[in-house]
Amino acid sequence: MINVLERISYYRNLRGWTEYELAEKSEIPQSTINSWYRKELTPTLPSIEKICVAFGITLSQFFSEEDEMTSLTETQKELLSATVRLNEAQLKQLTCFINML
Repeated sequence: MINVLERISYYRNLRGWTEYELAEKSEIPQSTINSWYRKELTPTLPSIEKICVAFGITLSQFFSEEDEMTSLTETQKELLSATVRLNEAQLKQLTCFINML
């Protein structure tokens, strides 16, 4: 079973975001995010959805098990990993470039 707080921390650390940055990007008060960790509370589904939007991932991706990506090639995994570090404008440019191919 997925530990939601660990998963949030994983994606946040992957992007190099602080809790404050996550709060800003997800429009969830930092005090709320901090209290989840202090009190070991599981965020509500609407909060998880906001966090997924901030991370640029789907709920399905958030809750997927690591081994579900085994069907991807190493190159595909590298590309996906690289895209999580892009800001919204960079991701849009990359998408436009790929669509031109």
